[in-house]
Amino acid sequence: MKELKLKYGCNPNQNSASLDMKDGAELPFEVLNGNPGYINFLDALNSWQLVKELKAALRLPAAASFKHVSPAGAAVGVPLSDVMMKKLFVENIVNINDSPLACAYARARGADRMSSFGDFIALSDKCDLLTALVIKPEVSDGVIAPDYDPEALELLKTKKGGKYCIIKMDPDYTAPELESKEVFGVRFTQKRNDAVLDESTLTNIVTENRELPDTAKRDLIVAMITLKYTQSNSVCYAVDGQAIGVGAGQQSRIHCTRLAGDKADNWLMREHEKVLSLPFVDGIGRPDRDNCIDCYIGQHPEDVLAEGEWQRFFTVKPEPLTAEEKRAFLDSRAGLALASDAFFPFSDNITRAAKSGVRYIVQAGGSKRDQDVIDECNRLGITMVMNGIRLFHH
Repeated sequence: MKELKLKYGCNPNQNSASLDMKDGAELPFEVLNGNPGYINFLDALNSWQLVKELKAALRLPAAASFKHVSPAGAAVGVPLSDVMMKKLFVENIVNINDSPLACAYARARGADRMSSFGDFIALSDKCDLLTALVIKPEVSDGVIAPDYDPEALELLKTKKGGKYCIIKMDPDYTAPELESKEVFGVRFTQKRNDAVLDESTLTNIVTENRELPDTAKRDLIVAMITLKYTQSNSVCYAVDGQAIGVGAGQQSRIHCTRLAGDKADNWLMREHEKVLSLPFVDGIGRPDRDNCIDCYIGQHPEDVLAEGEWQRFFTVKPEPLTAEEKRAFLDSRAGLALASDAFFPFSDNITRAAKSGVRYIVQAGGSKRDQDVIDECNRLGITMVMNGIRLFHH
């Protein structure tokens, strides 16, 4: 197919929407089910690049959960512990660890479940049945993958009353060197961002602490590649082979760091015993459950613990998490990695990151205040790499 007509563009009033190739070639994908829209394809094509690059860099199956052209989560196929299965609500998927791809999507979806509601999914490898079983109960708009096992495809086709968007991507497709887009009738052309982000970009350690274990390198690579396809400014926290907090599209770098850090804290706190043992009522929907956990962990637990409210969600009123319990738990979870899509202009970013347990950082460097940032890392015992690579994405 050389051209695909879409029902509309970003909004219903923007008609005459379509997809085609500049050189008139065949489109590098096939729609197997549903009717993906303009934003669906933006998510699909951006997320496909992310998972393809993660797979190439780390040689592990990769998955991403995209919303509004930025990743809510991304991960590679690291096995899941029993606690992680419970935390990610996949303990009912028998033998899930037999599929690294299923583990990758469970992790990607579980990074920020509130933001992933209604996501578009990207998978680096052929979608197997276990991965489809993870996808099936989630509210999602569609999926892109290089192929699908027959039983996985049939299961996914049952979602959204048979209208679930399923795209098969040509894994061998390579984009041209130059890319262009139009804004207000003006054409922008640039070289495609083909920067390769792997261990070779992690050699310039500028801090006194030079410890950088293989697991930290993996997590920094996950964070960097995630940022390559995140609307800028952006910062990403990662651990265990997955992004756990993405701060996207903020005008201020510190706001990126705070936003992503708050998301990372939320993800970490979901492993607290009080959260894992919340006594939900039978039949509670996934969105209500996720919102309850978010409120319970967050700044306004009274939204779900107030008299007359908690009865809607819990069989017994839970004991709230105290500030001291939260701080003690977060302090016990040090070892996170963090990447920034550009330099840190002030050391306050490092101070905030450390509160979430960050011990490894990669950033471009090049600020007039680089030394202030290095000094703060040295004070806190953080290992920092300056790789000279800016990863703006718009």
